[in-house]
Amino acid sequence: MANLLSDKKRTVVREIAPLGGRDFLYVADRHKALFSYPLHNHDIFELNFVMHGKGLHRIVGDSQKTIGNLDLVLITGPELEHVWEQGECTYPNVREVTMQFQWQYQNPVYDRLPLDSITKLLERARLGLEFPPETIMLVYHNIDTLSRETDRFHAMIKFIEILHTLSLCDNAKQLASTSFANRVVEDDSKRTLKVKQYIEEHYKEKITLSDVANAAAMSPSSFSRYFKLHTGKNLTEYIIDIRLGYVIRRLVDTEDSIVNIAFECGFNNISNFNSIFKREKGMTPSKFRELYKKQKIVF
Repeated sequence: MANLLSDKKRTVVREIAPLGGRDFLYVADRHKALFSYPLHNHDIFELNFVMHGKGLHRIVGDSQKTIGNLDLVLITGPELEHVWEQGECTYPNVREVTMQFQWQYQNPVYDRLPLDSITKLLERARLGLEFPPETIMLVYHNIDTLSRETDRFHAMIKFIEILHTLSLCDNAKQLASTSFANRVVEDDSKRTLKVKQYIEEHYKEKITLSDVANAAAMSPSSFSRYFKLHTGKNLTEYIIDIRLGYVIRRLVDTEDSIVNIAFECGFNNISNFNSIFKREKGMTPSKFRELYKKQKIVF
């Protein structure tokens, strides 16, 4: 329990989705020895596969586990933080295939297709679902070859086949507790959501306490207490988290210069940015980019 409470105090980075409005699927297929990506959450759905990862420490909400050689987890809760950390894993060539995707429940096209079991699966996965080894082996071939699929249609069909097979698994394990998930939802009051939206829209600009307090229709002093109570962070810490989330996504997915990324994500002093990044991530931005070079494809 002590470790769990400690983990809950850590920064949760809001990851920025690589998918555009018309994109369906993003696949990142990586081989790596170091797992140091931060605890994070995101709006889009994620199916994450890990092979040869024995000893990695996995956190999904208030669930923690040291995984074995095979791990497959589906996460569809937009506020459900998760991470795979180094733990006791020493294998130098762990394979991780991250599949992020969008699914519109009310889309008329989806409604006409026999996808009920998948829709139910995605609803169950709001708390995170862990699949047993026998189910993982049923979908392994499709996962193994997905990032090498060059045809958008065939990639979509292959991925839907994966989801359909997973939807037939009757012994997938729920990860986060219901009470934990409910607490996350309850903390996001309409006022808090309005503040978060304001910050998301203005994170590239200079944001003052007065600006955000005005957006929340509160005095600065009252807002400071309110925001800390509802997010566990002060305003400066939260803004840095948001900006770093955008920085990390661009470091991983673009070749843009680090200086340009820093300025375009709201850091106006490059020396200060480097100091903050190293403090929060334990390494320089260039080292972080080097570690997370990856094969990726968007369908």
